[in-house]
Amino acid sequence: MREHRHSRLRLLTALGMTLLATPAPLTLFAQNFEANVGHYYNESGWTSYRLGITRPLGGIARYQIHGNLIRQDGGIGSVAGLGVDLTAFRTGGEGPYLVAGLSGGLGSETTNDYRDFWGSWSAGAGYDVFPMSFISVGAEGRWRELSLGQRGGLELSLGLAVHVGQSGPKRSSPGLPSSTAEGQSAEAVASGASPDANQGKPRSLADSIIATATKAMGKRYTYGGTGVDGEGFDCSGLIQYSYGKHGIELPRVSTDQAREGRKIERHLKLLAPADILTFSNQGGRVSHVGLYIGDGRFIHSATRGVQVSVLSPDDPYGRWWYTRWVGVRRVVK
Repeated sequence: MREHRHSRLRLLTALGMTLLATPAPLTLFAQNFEANVGHYYNESGWTSYRLGITRPLGGIARYQIHGNLIRQDGGIGSVAGLGVDLTAFRTGGEGPYLVAGLSGGLGSETTNDYRDFWGSWSAGAGYDVFPMSFISVGAEGRWRELSLGQRGGLELSLGLAVHVGQSGPKRSSPGLPSSTAEGQSAEAVASGASPDANQGKPRSLADSIIATATKAMGKRYTYGGTGVDGEGFDCSGLIQYSYGKHGIELPRVSTDQAREGRKIERHLKLLAPADILTFSNQGGRVSHVGLYIGDGRFIHSATRGVQVSVLSPDDPYGRWWYTRWVGVRRVVK
């Protein structure tokens, strides 16, 4: 029975190493840099360290490539190696997610010589919170099976992640066809019209503000960024820039922008182009702003850069924003 478990762990670890060697997912641009420290509970107790890069895999799935170090508490013995984790429902927002992973490398139970091969599989769940728009902290609980000593136990860990935006070509925004995000002019994206129906010039102040914002599509997210000298934007920096180009001065930060203009009831049917949408992760203090462009869509600067997203209780991507949408401010009459 023990030999069977050992063989299964070797097979799982070999599969993980194959995934690590696959280059295709590296063409995706959005990524998180994450560090975790945890404790692996069994008869002796081990402290675990993990440092990795997380990228989207498609839909609700993400993957992480990471380095592992697990050291025995109060004694000699440690293992080190590489691993890959797959997560579900961890799509860049606060909330719970599922995780499973494979790891392997070299180590020893009784020395620090790293002379024996080891493999491991783990599965569990975690929860992320965002104290800042580009930083998240999280907690995970997993059951881990380790081939060395044929041991298994609960592993609890805490992590810190830094979310980095796009560094390559623009990607289609969630819920929109690729032609909408990349193939049309900024004015066409803003108005929702087809390229043939649009004449290329905004027809109102609201259209002009939206056109200015959409010309920044694909710019990277930069904390504190206002677009000066070609730099990227943060969420309030994009709003201030878009209005400022047309003679309307707005405060610099989102909490102050959330008090500008006139309050509008939070209902999709009442929204008008160039309305400022306000969001909150906790349902209290405003932590994010976006510019409404029509048809349930808004443009904003988030962790993946300046992008168009949707407000919808039914869309899998738009629901995340819809549930955090707390207010509307109308500056342009």
